Amino acid sequence: MARQGAIVVVGGGHAGIEAAAAAARMGSSVTLVTLRADSLVRLSCNPAIGGIGKAHLVREIDALGGIMARAADGAGIHFRVLNRSRGPAVQGPRIQQDHDEYPHVAAEMLREAGEIEIVAGEASGLIVRNGRCRGVRLRGGREIPADAVVVTTGTFLRGRMYRGDAVEEGGRAGEPAAKRLSEDLRARGVRTERFKTGTPPRIVANSVDFGRFERQPGDESPEPLSFRNLGADPFQPRLPQVSTWIAHTNERVHDVVRRGLDRSPLYTGRIESKGPRYCPSFEDKVVRFADRPSHLLHLEPMGLDHPWIYINGLSTSLPPDLQQELVRSIPGLESAEIARFGYAVEYDYVPPTQLRPTLEVRALPGLHLAGQICGTTGYEEAAALGLVAGINAVLSACRRSPWVPDRLTSYLGVLVDDLATRGVIEPYRMFTSRAEMRLSLSP
Repeated sequence: MARQGAIVVVGGGHAGIEAAAAAARMGSSVTLVTLRADSLVRLSCNPAIGGIGKAHLVREIDALGGIMARAADGAGIHFRVLNRSRGPAVQGPRIQQDHDEYPHVAAEMLREAGEIEIVAGEASGLIVRNGRCRGVRLRGGREIPADAVVVTTGTFLRGRMYRGDAVEEGGRAGEPAAKRLSEDLRARGVRTERFKTGTPPRIVANSVDFGRFERQPGDESPEPLSFRNLGADPFQPRLPQVSTWIAHTNERVHDVVRRGLDRSPLYTGRIESKGPRYCPSFEDKVVRFADRPSHLLHLEPMGLDHPWIYINGLSTSLPPDLQQELVRSIPGLESAEIARFGYAVEYDYVPPTQLRPTLEVRALPGLHLAGQICGTTGYEEAAALGLVAGINAVLSACRRSPWVPDRLTSYLGVLVDDLATRGVIEPYRMFTSRAEMRLSLSP
């Protein structure tokens, strides 16, 4: 295949690897810049892929040759179709992932995609010549020239993590923030604003009394996400399958939250930016739904050999002592040992009405954005935008006509059109209700 230009992708998360892989498949030479080469495509929050609306995106990514669906099938340890009792338009396959295996599977697929060089470093600025983005400059001075650039920085742009009164710079636990690129974008006329997200505590599995919870096995006949595996009859997961468990909070748990609101950065004013409405902090659940005597939680294994359990539904930024009390107030978790406390993270994003439907920045041709920097939330939305940005970066570099997915025939089109034309007032999450043609767009 003839060389189709040089592409630089900044960020090695779900958006970044799909952008890099798409560009490589189209014949471009790709340089993937990431803060840590050993931290590609991490499952930073819930180790699961798919769900309502999200599975639709994943299958469209797969239909276009992307990585996510195949990686999810390969590292899946709990397959379950959500809304199975309802119509196919609103059903959503969801696959719990082995937290450590998924990055290995996805990274191997990335290596198979084509000519991709991975460079460890922080992109501190853009190279601009004659009004067009022509590469990136790394902290330390190295320049990487390109015909087009895709920035997929996730929650790392001026990321700040909050846990009670403690504030730490970083994009996620144990990894530093990227500060200089935000300043460079603003200096070039790109407006940025702030969003926040959060994550729950992880607990040590052998400190949980699982006999006190309702066991939830996966489906007897697992349904894969990739079209390559949908033809298998029956589909056989590569990894052994595990159960999850259903838990509930109670008034004692809620009392801990109420007593601690004056120590929550969400209620002391330290965090002013908006978070995802459909994945709220547990503090918000208790305050906004004060009449609810309990809230549903899911205890989800983080892997076959991983020692931690993820408490889905308990995202919090309360200080550690209150998180400990909160968790141990849940029946069955009285002796739970917290392996990592929950936290909130606040970060810069670019309001997406500044983008063309190709995800190219209007003010700076040659620069494309994808993932949470566009104001979205979720692995699946990030991967979908990465695919679209990667394709259009190559087309832009080669001066070829752009590709814009149609919202009437794809969820990719709904996602891109919503962002570029309507913008966001909170982190955007895909739902089937956003698609006018959802009855004909079942996954």
